[in-house]
Amino acid sequence: MLNISKNSIMDRVDESNFKTLLKVEGRSSRRSFIRFLYAISIVSIILLFLPWTQNIRTNGSVTTLKPDQRPQTINSVIPGRIEKWYVQEGDFVKKGDTIAFLSEVKDKFFDTSLLSRTQSQMDLKSSSVDSYKSKVIALNGQKRAMEELRRLKIQQGKNKLMQSRLKAQNDSNNYQAAIANYGAARSQFNRMDSLYQEGLKSLTDFENRRVKEQKALAYKIEAQNKWLTSQNEIINTQVELSNIRVKFDSDIAKVNSDIFSTLSTQFDSEGTVTKMMNELSNYSKRSSLHYILAPQNGYVSSLIYSGIGETIKEGEPVVRIMPTQYQLAVELFVEPIDLPLLQIGQQVRLQFDGWPAIVFAGWPNTSYGTYGGEVYAMDMYLGDNGKYRILVKPDTSDHAWPDALMYGGGTNNMILLNDVPVWYELWRNINGFPPDFYKKHKKLKGIKK
Repeated sequence: MLNISKNSIMDRVDESNFKTLLKVEGRSSRRSFIRFLYAISIVSIILLFLPWTQNIRTNGSVTTLKPDQRPQTINSVIPGRIEKWYVQEGDFVKKGDTIAFLSEVKDKFFDTSLLSRTQSQMDLKSSSVDSYKSKVIALNGQKRAMEELRRLKIQQGKNKLMQSRLKAQNDSNNYQAAIANYGAARSQFNRMDSLYQEGLKSLTDFENRRVKEQKALAYKIEAQNKWLTSQNEIINTQVELSNIRVKFDSDIAKVNSDIFSTLSTQFDSEGTVTKMMNELSNYSKRSSLHYILAPQNGYVSSLIYSGIGETIKEGEPVVRIMPTQYQLAVELFVEPIDLPLLQIGQQVRLQFDGWPAIVFAGWPNTSYGTYGGEVYAMDMYLGDNGKYRILVKPDTSDHAWPDALMYGGGTNNMILLNDVPVWYELWRNINGFPPDFYKKHKKLKGIKK
């Protein structure tokens, strides 16, 4: 009753019949309201000094801790045509189980006896390599024989040259003796001529001396002729020795050329054999790639190709499988401004999609239905979405994650930071300041110095 109008009805209303009106307009209701305001103020002040855990809220998804435990796509290493499927979607496969069989689509590999024929070609080429090796051995033997013969021939020529020089030296001595003998005979003839002119010697003595002088001259000419012949023999022996060297060097060079030519052919054949061995190994490996095998234990989630007769290219995906053994983790993304606040081992509270939870952001210990985790790894580069990727593993000190949790499920995450009063958190948010840096305190082991 506001009593605004001039036409009041208070004189016609009995207030004693209205208990609510008596309570509202009584003085006791005013005191209760004042007490209520005081109580709210006191409680609010107390709440302002309660501890508040700073946190970073972000969404994420369930993944695995190791990359080999995540769903994977099996690709075909070779191009081929699907001939047979051995599995269907939902089947469990063990490592090494056959998933599909492919046939060749390239005409180079159509031959069913490709391996045996390549092996025969390689064996024949290996035999030719052995023949070249034998030829090289024979040529080396021939080279050694020619080198030995050259050594003997050169030694023989040197001996002959030495004999020629000794003979020339002997002829030279005889020539010098003949010169001396002729000089003596000439002197004697001159003296005899003088004595004959004076009449002291007879004509017979004079003529005998002339004959001796002519014989000495003839002996001198003969000795000179022999000495010159010996000189020619020395020159001829030197020429012959040089011809021996040239001849054998030419023959040995020809043999070396044959050896090098044979070695070149041998190495070329060995290279061909090695190449054929590589091709044989590749053909053998390729024959095993006709069967697509499971790389690990898992469940077939989807077949990318279906039916028989479809052609797939090299490296194209064929089937997807989900491994059976895996360790779950949570993948979440944070803003670049929040990355400096994080470190390895930091605590995280997780809420999984499908599991009901009552969450109090500032009081994680009072939350219901959340699970513990800790930061396991952080990417050092910015992702395509403009955020940094964080990997969280289960916290072993907290209760275990749900057994029915599956890969790819969504999560709502709270990365726990520092504990501060409520009034400080309100003041920080009003001023737009970032959260405090979180530092994980480690227990010191041993004696503090």
